[in-house]
Amino acid sequence: MAVYTEVSDEDLAAFVAQYDLGAVLSCKGIAEGVENTNYLLVLERGSFILTLYEKRVRPDDLPFFLGLMEHLAARGIDCPQPVKASDGRTLRTLAGRPAVLVTFLEGLWPRRILPVHCAELGTALARFHLAGTDFAIGRRNSLSVDGWRPLLDAAAPRADEVKPGLAEALAGELDRLEADWPSDLPSGIIHADLFPDNVFFRDRALTGLIDFYFACTDAFAYDVAICMNAWCFEPDGAFNATKARLLLANYRKVRPLSSAETAALPLLCRGSAMRFLLTRLYDWLNTPPTALVKRKDPLEYWSKLRFHQGVAGPGDYGIDP
Repeated sequence: MAVYTEVSDEDLAAFVAQYDLGAVLSCKGIAEGVENTNYLLVLERGSFILTLYEKRVRPDDLPFFLGLMEHLAARGIDCPQPVKASDGRTLRTLAGRPAVLVTFLEGLWPRRILPVHCAELGTALARFHLAGTDFAIGRRNSLSVDGWRPLLDAAAPRADEVKPGLAEALAGELDRLEADWPSDLPSGIIHADLFPDNVFFRDRALTGLIDFYFACTDAFAYDVAICMNAWCFEPDGAFNATKARLLLANYRKVRPLSSAETAALPLLCRGSAMRFLLTRLYDWLNTPPTALVKRKDPLEYWSKLRFHQGVAGPGDYGIDP
């Protein structure tokens, strides 16, 4: 989440008037995240999140995102729901952007990741994967391995401003990933961005998942690898095998991983690190200075990539194959 597009008081009031939710009591921009513009709206009849979809989001993808949230909720996954306006439609236009109002999810994301959070995440991630198996719409993952080369090409001319030699090192790693990337792992709808700020807890119990705007069709184990990178490293960069074991053990209680999925985890973790390194690198070099958004350090994922390059197999993560 972030704020790129400012909304005038008059436009906001006209937008809210299309819903039977009362007047605006307060509106606050949300700076976390990098993808869309988001505001926390407090209306007379409750709190909501207002999302304006920015240029990186394709309008043709919006029925997938909104339909997925409705589908998941119908199958017991706690997540925000698109709110219908008085005319029955959820998708509207505000400040020249496609816009939607979604329900507010109670809870807080954990600033300090504990092992219990990783255990809860493993269960929730597996339930999410199973809940999406009968969702009728698919969406190609434009940020999978075949989308990384254009990102690297766009960032390479200035990548060494971030770290000397980075462009060459990433080019060599991408050659390896493109050559070895698996294509036959079990697949379905994945979240693809389940970072701690997209998972809410109350008293260490997971209360819901948010921000489905990277969701797509891809390998389930790749989603697991994304979560391992996002949840199982300490602030000093050290990998926490206890957190990884708990995440994987609880995941496998709900949806068992095949031997091929487990064996592929080291490579998938490298790929996940590459994907977020490249998007962070591009945003680091190209985010407008006036945008109300917190840029994320790409070198955090360079360190994670270097760790995974030294992993010999799943056992190095503390995982029983």
